[in-house]
Amino acid sequence: MAVNIRPITASDNASIAQIIRTSLEEFGANKPGTVYYDITTDHLYELFQDNKGCAYFIAEEDGVILGGAGYFHSFGLDQNTCELVKMYLSKSSRGKGLGRKMIAHCIAEAKSNGFTQMYLETMPELIKAIEVYEKFGFDYLNGPMGNTGHDGCGIWMLKKI
Repeated sequence: MAVNIRPITASDNASIAQIIRTSLEEFGANKPGTVYYDITTDHLYELFQDNKGCAYFIAEEDGVILGGAGYFHSFGLDQNTCELVKMYLSKSSRGKGLGRKMIAHCIAEAKSNGFTQMYLETMPELIKAIEVYEKFGFDYLNGPMGNTGHDGCGIWMLKKI
């Protein structure tokens, strides 16, 4: 897979929002309190432009967007902790190592921007993603960190980077 990982552009907003929502529908995780209903899902480029020290990346192959992932300093997290956010891939691009590549890219970029921990929130419906997070060394937490506004997520994990 000859995938290019690049920063998000304004023209990517609609495509990545569709991938995120379609993925959540596919796994039955399109519920309130998740990114499915988060208005920022439709405006990721603007969200990340307005928050320096954070970034969102698009994975594409031959001009086709396959998915995206980013890291964000979510409200309430300490200054050294960022959150892995909106990590979603199109159905056709899963199972080929792209998720691992995107996570590794986000970790490396976050670390280069001074973060020492990466937090994430997810749902039990996304079991394949959870397995990947575990392989990356994310540890389970007993509750949420910060205030992401996504109270529909019941799994919280943290990794030192």
